[in-house]
Amino acid sequence: MPTPSRRLRYSAGMPAQQPAKQLSMNQVLLCGAMIVTLSMGIRHGFGLWLQPITMDRGWTRETFAMAMAVQNLAWGLAGPFAGMLADRYGAFRVLVAGSALYAGGLVLMALSTSGAAFLGSAGLVLGMAQSGTTYAVVYGVIGRNVAPEKRSMAMGIAAAAGSFGQFLMVPVENWLIGHWGWQNALFMLGCLALAIMPLALGLKEPALVNGTARPQQSIVAALKEAFGNPSFRWLTAGYFVCGFQVVFIGVHMPSYLKDHGMAPQVATAALALIGLFNVFGTFLAGWLGQRMPKRHILSTIYLARSVAIVIFITAPLTPWSVYIFASVMGFLWLSTVPPTNAVVAQIFGVQYMSMLGGVVFFSHQVGSFMGVWLGGRLYDTTGSYDVVWWIAVALGVFAALANMPVREAPVVRAAPQPA
Repeated sequence: MPTPSRRLRYSAGMPAQQPAKQLSMNQVLLCGAMIVTLSMGIRHGFGLWLQPITMDRGWTRETFAMAMAVQNLAWGLAGPFAGMLADRYGAFRVLVAGSALYAGGLVLMALSTSGAAFLGSAGLVLGMAQSGTTYAVVYGVIGRNVAPEKRSMAMGIAAAAGSFGQFLMVPVENWLIGHWGWQNALFMLGCLALAIMPLALGLKEPALVNGTARPQQSIVAALKEAFGNPSFRWLTAGYFVCGFQVVFIGVHMPSYLKDHGMAPQVATAALALIGLFNVFGTFLAGWLGQRMPKRHILSTIYLARSVAIVIFITAPLTPWSVYIFASVMGFLWLSTVPPTNAVVAQIFGVQYMSMLGGVVFFSHQVGSFMGVWLGGRLYDTTGSYDVVWWIAVALGVFAALANMPVREAPVVRAAPQPA
């Protein structure tokens, strides 16, 4: 017979609520992976539009960079709310709305003729669309329908799908721009974004069984608990650095290479290599997350990024040095995503996983905003990206240290009562 203390307390790592019938893991992974492939694949190629749009419209690079920065910030700001809605009403509705916004934002991006209009379409609309079609929403479904012992691996598979989307979509987007023009390419991608709607049907979760025990924790209490946890704060700080590094590189590296006399094909190949090697990096991170402390995985990733950047910017720049750097960075690119989200689920449980994942991701997007905006701002000011590269190195060292104190033990709170 359990002791009174055990009757009154339980671990957050235990299932928070039991659906009437859970979705199969294969179905969740297939549909979730395809959704992430489309949503992340489309956005990863936005750096290819920097020069054709700014040259055609007569804008500065900062104008384009500011829109991309606002996109990342809007994605981060809307993320917790999209996650909250997905946790409460199901991911299906959020994904359908996100798909419609994604398609509309791409069309409006093509039609924008002023910096303000471009900021609203490529920035605000697409940012909100991405908050409802990417990791936080999909990971919430994975967390609720995949057994804890398989959760990190499942998240690694979904993240690897997003990486494969980058590998697949970047050459396609470059081909579309070259053969159909940058505007028509955006129209075609808008049509492709609508394919998320039918895929969302595979993530439509059954209703909860009446009378099932539910944790007596409100949204406000969940947020207060998370922000009061030092490990959550350290994860959030580290994720800022992840956003800064990857979005700066993803948006500005094509122009950085062109400034140094590289052919456009080198940049296209580099972005594709990032996506290809990220498939292996994210899968490996998810696999290792089942076998070793996730904080060690995260610290190693951030430190390795800093080392890779230092070697890249100090060594002679050649096409092969670009390809090697892209391959190494690709292996480390989104490999932070599975362990970070798995730690959130492990500490706080899965009831509010989409919302809390969205909160952590907001920090990532603030970093993304700073990375992409500072890249454009400091380039226009100094004529070089050198300062931003070194900022990325210093931040990587900080993130490696910040993840070391993270503790992955589930929180303990009052036991659930029958509804």
